[in-house]
Amino acid sequence: MPEITEAPEAKSSPVFILDPHANRTKEDDVDLSHTVGKLPSLQNLKESFGTRHGWFGDYDYGFLCMPTLPGVSTSRAPPFFGLKDSLPLLLATIMGFQHALAMIAGVVTPAIIMSGSGSNGLNFTAENRSQMISTSLMASGFLSLIQITRFRLAKTRYYLGTGLLSVVGTSFIYLPVLQSSVSNMYASGYCKSSFDESGVQVFEPCPDAWGAFLGTCMVCSLLPILLSFVPPRVLKKVFPPIVTGVTVMLIGVSLVTSGMQQWGGGSGSCASMPTSGPYVDCPYVGAPNAAPWGDARWIGLGFLVFFSIMVIEFFGSPFMKNAQVVIGLIIGMIVAVACGYTTSDSINAAPAATFLWTTTYKLSIYPPAIIPLLISYVLAMVESIGDITASCEVSKLSVEGREFESRLQGGIFADGIGGLLAPLMMNSPMSCYAQNNGIISLTRCANTLAGYMCCLFLILMGIFSKFGAIFLTLPDPVLGGMTTFLFASVVVSGIRILSFLPWTRRERFIVAASLSLGLGTSLVPGVFTHMINYQGNSSIVQSLVSSVNIILDTGFALGAILSCVLNGLLPSNPPTSTKLDDKDINEMQVETQSTHRGPLDMKQQEEF
Repeated sequence: MPEITEAPEAKSSPVFILDPHANRTKEDDVDLSHTVGKLPSLQNLKESFGTRHGWFGDYDYGFLCMPTLPGVSTSRAPPFFGLKDSLPLLLATIMGFQHALAMIAGVVTPAIIMSGSGSNGLNFTAENRSQMISTSLMASGFLSLIQITRFRLAKTRYYLGTGLLSVVGTSFIYLPVLQSSVSNMYASGYCKSSFDESGVQVFEPCPDAWGAFLGTCMVCSLLPILLSFVPPRVLKKVFPPIVTGVTVMLIGVSLVTSGMQQWGGGSGSCASMPTSGPYVDCPYVGAPNAAPWGDARWIGLGFLVFFSIMVIEFFGSPFMKNAQVVIGLIIGMIVAVACGYTTSDSINAAPAATFLWTTTYKLSIYPPAIIPLLISYVLAMVESIGDITASCEVSKLSVEGREFESRLQGGIFADGIGGLLAPLMMNSPMSCYAQNNGIISLTRCANTLAGYMCCLFLILMGIFSKFGAIFLTLPDPVLGGMTTFLFASVVVSGIRILSFLPWTRRERFIVAASLSLGLGTSLVPGVFTHMINYQGNSSIVQSLVSSVNIILDTGFALGAILSCVLNGLLPSNPPTSTKLDDKDINEMQVETQSTHRGPLDMKQQEEF
């Protein structure tokens, strides 16, 4: 049957006969070619580089630098730049630079903490720590290019990348797993340590632990790659907000503990507050302006950074608010240098320029970390669904339909590929960052050209390794004042996700039971790890016991497993309070659920 008959030649109104099935558009038939990255035409290049308008446009650049005066300043929205809109080169450079500044703290912080000292750090030398930071910056830039550009898998309906301004970075989800694994490696003798004359345990660098972690991440990354081909709506049903909310909150609690240790003076051997030996003072006796852990000088340095972030939030311009965490670090660094708390050893040890694979590690598999890493990958994948959803919303794109689900599939697939490629680059797995949403919301620039500029700046910052080495000169309390704030926002993310639940007796019970074990083991580390001990010679049993102990000592893993089990077993009850309206349900679905949430993300719904 034809779709539409020809109109009769008579002057009367034409009559059309429609086939009710002929015009139905299959999801596979939707044209998504516009979502894939394309090379600019020669004409576009001439207009961009050869004209004044192509370089400067008519944008009000003063808006980015205008400070905020509470009660005086009036809010006004700048023009919105969509994904493929024409963007002046100067504005694209500025937007890309501020986007990179907003990413820096989240990108380098995991590397700084992972390579740091103590029983749960790798205890790397200054040269290796500098290389780790540079690698993180370069890997973020290269893997972000995949997300932003977006490629179609040949002759399939699947894609690689979101096609959005989606910058990726090291997820904080993997940090507790590494810390628990390294702690277990030192305890089992996999990594070497010794005791000094005063009885304080001294931990030696353990590059094999880093190689084992990276190799295990590569194996576990196959899970999100496979799950990327599962419809996102199915994943949301398997991992509902009650599970992700509890898990994200517990991740934040665990990380805040690490941040406060740094704020007090450091997380190394001095954190145990020995009464004698080289670690009576932090970071060690003989260091510039060394002082005991918890000394008022350390607390003051950390509070200076924390207070600077608060002041910028009140009075800063849009540009400053986007980079408030980095600006807080810069203020803390200036004071620390002026007061003699730093040395230039780390900067001197770093080469002028570096690149990927300048330093490599022996890749292997650490079986006890497999299960916790699989849980981490699943959580990162679910969080990416929220991050990409929020990115589509602030980019003024639809959050339903074939195109939206295609972007979700491409983003999850790219995160899985990133989890495979990042360890090959000698870096921990990377996924989409929620800071993207806050910056787009505030600057109203979702343009992919700004994203490419951001990637360029991140790569250049990584190549010139002296830049990364600057972060190693900072005293631990300066970093602690920043990371405590950054990690506390992760806790707030989890609380926000949970706030949209109907909170019947069922929800209260699941959350309370999950937090009981998750918070308990986070606040009292090792409480569950002494009841299972194996003294035999079977390596398989020993690996299984170590794996169980890592799970029992990782609060968010316990909370995630228990909340999943209880949510699946307990029957649903009708809500006892007012039913959620459509707006609340939509906000809960769009909530980014990210473990790297910055302060901007808390405001994106109000300012957009």
